[in-house]
Amino acid sequence: MPYDDLRAFLDTLDTEGQLLRVTEEVLPEPDLAAAANAVTRWGDHAPALYFDRVTGFTDARVAMNVHGSWANHALALDLPKDTGAREQVDEFIRRWERFPVAPVLRDDPPWAQNTMEGDDVDIFRVLPLFRLNDGDGGFYIDKAAVVSKDPDDPDDSGKQNVGIYRIEVKGRRKLALQPVPVHDIAQHLRKAEERDEDLPVAIAVGNDPVISIVASTPLKYDENEYELAGALRGSPAPVATAPLTGLPVPWGSEVVIEGVIERGKREIEGPFGEFTGHYSGGRRMPVLRIDRISYRTDPIFEHLYLGMPWTEIDYLIGPNTCAPLYQQLKSEFPEVQAVNATYTHGLVIIVSTEKRYGGFAKAVGTRVLSLPHGLGYAATVIMVDEDVDPFNLPQVMWALSTKMNPAADLVRVAGQPVMELAPQPEHPGIMDKLVIDATTPVAPDRRGNYGNQVHDLPETREWLAKLQRIAADTNAQS
Repeated sequence: MPYDDLRAFLDTLDTEGQLLRVTEEVLPEPDLAAAANAVTRWGDHAPALYFDRVTGFTDARVAMNVHGSWANHALALDLPKDTGAREQVDEFIRRWERFPVAPVLRDDPPWAQNTMEGDDVDIFRVLPLFRLNDGDGGFYIDKAAVVSKDPDDPDDSGKQNVGIYRIEVKGRRKLALQPVPVHDIAQHLRKAEERDEDLPVAIAVGNDPVISIVASTPLKYDENEYELAGALRGSPAPVATAPLTGLPVPWGSEVVIEGVIERGKREIEGPFGEFTGHYSGGRRMPVLRIDRISYRTDPIFEHLYLGMPWTEIDYLIGPNTCAPLYQQLKSEFPEVQAVNATYTHGLVIIVSTEKRYGGFAKAVGTRVLSLPHGLGYAATVIMVDEDVDPFNLPQVMWALSTKMNPAADLVRVAGQPVMELAPQPEHPGIMDKLVIDATTPVAPDRRGNYGNQVHDLPETREWLAKLQRIAADTNAQS
């Protein structure tokens, strides 16, 4: 069943053995982040963590690693916790076919229980803030859903945006937010500043698990994240109206922060240990003034550790990055079979495809670079044959080892845009990109000797299932 708030999902994780309650008293630094860093080494069934005894805070409640394993991610989508990564991507694509499903407006959201306004606002009294990595420039909020609208067309619900962006706490009423240029909120802010206006925003902290997934999905500019949430849930996503800004926010949030990004105002934000596994330096970023905070009694602060992959963010933004790329490519190239963009937010993307003719795979690969997500993220695209599973790295490495000839299979595309957080460019935001063609050449391309490839025996799939049954029966008897 779909979850309407974070607490309901935490209960399910607990029931499924996927929530670990840490009952001993811990330090806010380094214990909370170090524990969230450590649990990601657990593997595909790593649990979420819950802390409620944090030194220096009287009523802190902190949840971390909520999406931080394939098991937890599967439960968020109401799938069995043993559902594998490829199967979750396939199910995500299947549910995408229901998009859009309009949200439903509900009254009496739980976050309306308590309020701070104006000069009484103090974010330090609401959230138990702590640093995630020891080199971070300050406290961050990094798993909140930030809601904004297109100032030129505020009534078009398709042009509203629900996105996850890193937010540095600069003071009790002041935040710094990083709007990456390829993201929708950056376009909203640009339009507001061209109108000489502030940009109203609402920041929802501690959301139901599907909201976090859709807020990190690279949708097109005019596609509504709440409508995708409804498609993934199988029922309309509940929203409520934020009282100060009038923006639609998740009904079940723990905390809703309202204010404006002040036009023309910039301050140094950073450094921050990012999903790339490197710190990003300090940059001048937009400043947000908080005018109202609404929050549940005893709110749960959901936080996300990120650093050297894999961490929670890699699970959170894995399937939901693969699915739109697959849908967009498939609409133009029916030969495309699967897309794996789970590695470091799609800085590397692996695509399997049939070929119409020689050079076809290279053409598909270069198209990836100009898709909405590819523009800002894809640095390397690896093309493999239709019988190579892009989620099976041994198969991908076999294709690279035997099908790729550097003389003709490396396509370097110069001067391409990339997000400034990518550490490899000489100049931030611009770099050469690479398409690697690791597919079998077809006419008129006749390089290599690929006439006698070994294939799985026809009975292999049947025997795999049989062997697994025998192993299961043996384990049950022992």
